Amino acid sequence: MKKKRTGAKRKNTKARRTDTQNKAAMIGISGVVSLLVIALLYQGTSLQKKIEANEVRKTQIAEAYAAEQKRTEEIEQLQEEMQSDEYYEKIAKEKIGLVKDNEILFKENK
Repeated sequence: MKKKRTGAKRKNTKARRTDTQNKAAMIGISGVVSLLVIALLYQGTSLQKKIEANEVRKTQIAEAYAAEQKRTEEIEQLQEEMQSDEYYEKIAKEKIGLVKDNEILFKENK
């Protein structure tokens, strides 16, 4: 009977050792998984911040583009206006002081 007890003790010791090793392995695996989850959460947060910053930048660029489109239209309108005869007449009268035939020019005394 003594042999059986020794064998039972060995089996019991082996079982305890195996249980301890299994617990240590589970704790180690849980730690690794926890670290991975934390890393993924950190990366997700930083990516979300980048997305928000890019959305703000996208809005600013869209506003600047709209302003440039408006400015382009104004320049095109001014360009068309500058090529008309009325514009040339206006500039000739204002800058140079030219008048048409049969036109009287009145000047103000200061």
